[in-house]
Amino acid sequence: MKEKNKIFNIVLIAIIFLILIAANNSLDSYKIRILNLCAIYIVLGLSMNLINGFTGLFSLGHAGFIAIGAYTSALLTMSEKVKNQNFFMEPLMAPLNHISMPFLPSLILAGLVSAGIAFLIAAPALRLKGDYLAIATLGFAEIIRIVLNNAQTLTNGALGLRGIPHKTNLYWTFGIAIVTIIILVSLINSSYGRALKAIREDEIAAQSMGINLFKHKTIAFITGAFFAGVGGGLLGNLIGTIDPNMFKFVFTFNILLIIVIGGMGSVTGTVISAFFVTILGEVLRFLDMEKQFGIGFLSFKGVPGLRMVVFSVLLMIIVLFFRNGLMGTKELTWKSIAKIFNKNSLEKGVE
Repeated sequence: MKEKNKIFNIVLIAIIFLILIAANNSLDSYKIRILNLCAIYIVLGLSMNLINGFTGLFSLGHAGFIAIGAYTSALLTMSEKVKNQNFFMEPLMAPLNHISMPFLPSLILAGLVSAGIAFLIAAPALRLKGDYLAIATLGFAEIIRIVLNNAQTLTNGALGLRGIPHKTNLYWTFGIAIVTIIILVSLINSSYGRALKAIREDEIAAQSMGINLFKHKTIAFITGAFFAGVGGGLLGNLIGTIDPNMFKFVFTFNILLIIVIGGMGSVTGTVISAFFVTILGEVLRFLDMEKQFGIGFLSFKGVPGLRMVVFSVLLMIIVLFFRNGLMGTKELTWKSIAKIFNKNSLEKGVE
């Protein structure tokens, strides 16, 4: 059965890349950008779900790790000429002012830098629980944003970075999303992943079974931060411009919305929800424009920020009435798909 699953997975990946080739050749730049954002949000959603969903930690500092990854990848991929154009007030510190490297190594380094910062944060923060941990991680994310705003010789301060090379494309985003899914699924299905789930369900019981709570929490936190940094690097090299204000709490809220809708503790749910939330966000963009629009016989005027109000209401409805989200802790596997098809065929046979 495992061999069959491997074959099915390889075939599915091949089909996805064939679809990407067709999409890259037939869709316009706007639709390709949305698809890229969907894949990036899969990476970011999974990275946060590992921490919040599978380990049960209430962390709200994800935007900080994404920002670190975005800035790291941008600085490593920009040419020396573009860096000099950006840092006209104060020069970029050495040796970053002379470094320029390929995209893949810059993404890996972006993830490693984010993971390194997460390691420093984990020591004091992960000894806290519940709301205290949420406040602490939110505070750390805000500290990171303030540092980005003031580190003129490293981040160009509030001016941000412009002219970041557009290295991100469909193959990079979906390729890294697939790699992220494979790594996290392997991790979750391992003995280490079972230990994380045990911590999520009952920390005291997990500790009594010999599980080192701090060690497992720290590794989950660092792993999530690594993939958040990689996702941030993809995002920065997609949009071509970044600044500290991009990485406020609202960014973390968007990622949290994805994992809550998809299901805290479901990889499949996160993937489906990433597509749903990203596309819905683009469909509802007219709500932020100060223009008249009609819904049936009613007429409204758009207000900046109204789209986030809609998302907030959506999150409240899900928390109140669908607490487990779309998938809960369930996964869509080849075995479950086969059961569905067998059930349908049996029902047709009975009819």
